[in-house]
Amino acid sequence: MGEPAEYRVGSCQLSIVEGDITEQSVDAVVNAANRHLAGGGGVDGAIHRAGGPAIMEETRRRYPDGCPTGQAVISGGGNLPARHVIHAVGPIWAGGVKGERELLASAYRRSLELAVEHECRSVAFPALSAGAYGYPAERAAEVAIGEIADFLRTHGKPQEVRLVLFGQPMWSVFVGVADRLLRGERQ
Repeated sequence: MGEPAEYRVGSCQLSIVEGDITEQSVDAVVNAANRHLAGGGGVDGAIHRAGGPAIMEETRRRYPDGCPTGQAVISGGGNLPARHVIHAVGPIWAGGVKGERELLASAYRRSLELAVEHECRSVAFPALSAGAYGYPAERAAEVAIGEIADFLRTHGKPQEVRLVLFGQPMWSVFVGVADRLLRGERQ
């Protein structure tokens, strides 16, 4: 398992860890949701299994039309250690010709906006779109780290953002990209 990689971005902390997002003790975890908010596999399935039925009941009630790609909505955390779940809908990779980069950046940005609006001091993200949605890992990491760092520099919050990655290969890709993009900010 890779050691946590930590970066200081303005007055905030950005960490890249290998682990299980459902076990993160943070104010909000971000779910890699589908546009129907219907649950699914991967991160989405894990969050719904660990968080229990209350999360799905709330999203069905509050967001009956789902959530558009590139956007995010928020619910309670159910049985998770996190207070909130932010359901972010990243794009399905189509070769980079259907606005995927902009949609992925928007999903990260909107998730961070919701975290700030709900006074979350800490938030944990998975690698949005980099699993079943097929977004190439290095490109996904560039968008994620670039958007998160820009948001933290501009807004000075949330205090801590954690990228929680499943498996050593994905962790290595994200750390490599972060070391390149955040030169001099690694602790």
